[in-house]
Order: sequence, then structure tokens, then C-alpha cells
Amino acid sequence: MLTGSMTFAQPAKRRTTTTASQSATTATAAKQSSDRASLQFPTSASMPEDVVWKRDIYRQLDLMKDKNAPMYYPVEPMGKQVNLFTYLFRLIQTGRVTAYTYKLDGNESFEEKDKLSVKDMLERYSIYYEEKDGKIVVADADVPSAEATRYYIKESVYLDQRTGTFSTKVTALCPVLMRGADDFSTDATPYPLFWLKYDDVAPWLAKLPMMGSNLNNVSNLTADDYFTLNRYEGKIYKTNNLQGKVLANYCETDSAMKKEQQRIEKQITDFEEGVWGHEIIDSSKLDSIALSKQVDTKATKRSSSVWGRRTKTPTASTTSTAKNTADTKKEKNTATEPTPARVSARRQRR
Repeated sequence: MLTGSMTFAQPAKRRTTTTASQSATTATAAKQSSDRASLQFPTSASMPEDVVWKRDIYRQLDLMKDKNAPMYYPVEPMGKQVNLFTYLFRLIQTGRVTAYTYKLDGNESFEEKDKLSVKDMLERYSIYYEEKDGKIVVADADVPSAEATRYYIKESVYLDQRTGTFSTKVTALCPVLMRGADDFSTDATPYPLFWLKYDDVAPWLAKLPMMGSNLNNVSNLTADDYFTLNRYEGKIYKTNNLQGKVLANYCETDSAMKKEQQRIEKQITDFEEGVWGHEIIDSSKLDSIALSKQVDTKATKRSSSVWGRRTKTPTASTTSTAKNTADTKKEKNTATEPTPARVSARRQRR
């Protein structure tokens, strides 16, 4: 009886210590697995912290577009081929990658307090699962990969003064489920799932092959290559600013939204051209005298080009043509001149 009680009983302190040690062991194993993947599949260098210029941009990727289609297909697993969402879902389910909560303001936070557990994610978004031997099991048919038709990404455009390079790097990913569309309504509601730190998933994305073209069915690039080379296409919906506003907060119409997106894209392009020494002239900052000089210069060039096109140098062919034309006119005039009247012989004899 005493032996049975000693075997069954365990102090609360020891139980807490045992649970903590098991959690630490799991975290250490996940970190070692990630480090092993980084060594086997090296990715691009991370962005330095002390860059001289950086612009953070949030884009919305529509996977129904051709450039973004490699992330969506195949919708259901075909042998070893899976799409990006299924691949990320399995990494999170097995604890190899950590997911972080998507907040109401849409900003990403990779702190310890914002970590999202697998069970909370499945219950929050009504994804069916089963628990077997203390493990969460989700069948392939229950993975909502068909609904993940949109992604939010955060990219940083920066200038590295050490290498003298101007680069664009993806720093965060967020899959979005589109639900609510049916036969009576085509408007779907977006449900952002979680944020993923790109540096955490990059070693695993380097192992996911992708088919980048419909004309070439060979999987000649990886998911990490796809994001590193910026092969995607997406619209800007937010930038890091002091007010923390998204474009929809101050762009009231679709045309205003499009103009603002084009303005931000142009700002980045102009900055890159300015870095490499290309002269960028903003006409709004010029005075009236400078503008009048530019107008006069353009008018002079235009007039000289017009007169230059009208002036022709006489050639041998044009000279001979003019001579033939003159001879023809002379013959016509000679033919039309009146002939003198005939004088009879009788009158001359008289």
C-alpha cells in the first residue's frame, strides 16, 4: 500500500519542473531542426539592422493571378507536390515553425506573448481535427488550402551602405482564408490566420519545389527563390507611417487608392534612381523662369526639327526630272502656237 502510494504520488513542484523540462526539450528540438534545415538549405542573407534607408510596405497577393498561381496549385496534394498553404500548415502543426497572432490593427509582432498555439488556431477558424495519443491530427481533406486564395506579405526595401546594393526582402507572411462566397453572393470575407516570420520559414521554403511557368512544367525553382526574386505581384494596402494608417483610411475612392499606390511605387523608384546618380527633376519645385527656359528650349528643338524635315537638298535625279518636265511643257507650247496664214501664188504674181 505504501509502495503504491509512493509510486503514484508526485509533488506539485516536481510536476511543474517535469512539464517545464518537457516544453524546453520540445523547443530545443524544434530549434535544432530549424538550424539543421538552415545548414542543409542555406537561404539569402538577412537584412542588416543598421541600413541607412528602409521603407516597409505591406502587399496583398491575389493567388488567382498568373504570377501568384505557383503558390496556390496544386490545391490538393498530388503525391509529394503540395501548395504553399498546406506546406506551412504542416510545419506549424508539427511544431517546426512558430505562428504568431494576427492582431486587429494588422501589425505583426514576433514576441513570446503573441505566439499562437496550434489548437487555438484550429478552434478559432473552425478547422476540424482529432487528438490521438496526445497529438493533433488533421486530415488532408480538412486542410482549408482551397480557401487560402490571398496572402498578406510585408517587404522591406532598403539600401545597404556596406555592399552598395538596393534590395527588396520579404520579412513576414500571412495566409488569408476567403470565406462566405456562395451561389447567391460572390463577395467573400477575408480571415487572416497568423503571421509567420520569413527568416524562420525560409530554410523550409528552400525545400519546396515550384513550377514557375505554364510553358515549362519542370519545377526549376523553390518557394524561397520565388520570394527572394520577387516573382509575385501584389497591391500595396499599407505602409509603415507615423499615424499607423492604412491606405483605406484616407483613400475614399478606388481611383484615389490606385493613385496613392502608384505614388508610393514611384517614390521608391525615384529614390533608387537618385541613389545611382540619375537626375530627377520635380517640376513643382521649379520657378517660372526655369520653366519658361525649358519651354523655349523644347520649342526651339521642335521648330528646328520641323524645318529640317521640310528642307531638301537637290540631287541629280530631281534635276533631271525638272529638266524633263520643262522640255515637255516647251513642246506643248510649241504645238499650241498658231501657224501663219497661207499666201496664194496668184496674189504674189500680181
